[in-house]
Amino acid sequence: MYILVTGINGFTGQYVKASLEKSGHKLIALTSNLTDASAVKKEVSSLQIDAVIHLAAIAFVGHGDVNELYNVNLLGTLNLLQALSQISKPVQHVLLASSANIYGNSSKGMLDETTPANPANDYAVSKYAMELMAQLWSSRLPISLLRPFNYTGVGQDSVFLIPKIVDHFKARKPVIELGNLDVWREFNDVRFVAESYTKLITQIPEKLGQAINICTGKAYSLREVIALCEQITSHKIEIHVNPQFVRDNEVKVLKGDNSLLKKMTGNTSQYDLERTLRWMLE
Repeated sequence: MYILVTGINGFTGQYVKASLEKSGHKLIALTSNLTDASAVKKEVSSLQIDAVIHLAAIAFVGHGDVNELYNVNLLGTLNLLQALSQISKPVQHVLLASSANIYGNSSKGMLDETTPANPANDYAVSKYAMELMAQLWSSRLPISLLRPFNYTGVGQDSVFLIPKIVDHFKARKPVIELGNLDVWREFNDVRFVAESYTKLITQIPEKLGQAINICTGKAYSLREVIALCEQITSHKIEIHVNPQFVRDNEVKVLKGDNSLLKKMTGNTSQYDLERTLRWMLE
């Protein structure tokens, strides 16, 4: 397939690119700024494509410019969908990367795609708003909404939690400041995410506008992450809990139900957290 990928040069994009090419697909990168509707329309109209994977977004929850979050994540996606709806050859599938952040902090335990959205920050609201907007296009475009849970890997910015921890161990720093250590989260491997996207792009959705959790259902505590890093590096680190990093009423366990993903893609490669951390540390 000829697949248009937005955000191909980003952290996730480089792994999606490698996975798609390994499977024999041809990739086309979108070069226009998504917030420039006319430029996006002009570029998309000139392309011959079979499918789209839309990754381009501001992905950091703590991004300082709230207006930019909405302009890129919501309006940028709208510009892309408008452009795709007007091309002469209909695309077979459009994967839009949303986020499991839309579930918020109030839902407990194993979350499936029917769990009510309860976004707790502007990043999550921007992604949920994108999902709602995309539903308006689902009668015209074969859209699937992807909700990846936390994932990490080599090349992820150190503003994110796992790379921050890894960087402290690689530099053999004596102390690290973290928030609540007794929470359990999924920390999946970006290569698992990329492989899932590659498999899903060829699965034409039965239900238009369907949401799909990208997850393994395996959760780890920050204490386990630290212990694994200590085991791998033989370096002990002192943990200081910074109250500024502790969220009020934080849910203790948050992980996804991957039943739908497994039904659609079968088994994907398994990367347990130790394997991912070794890759990042070594």
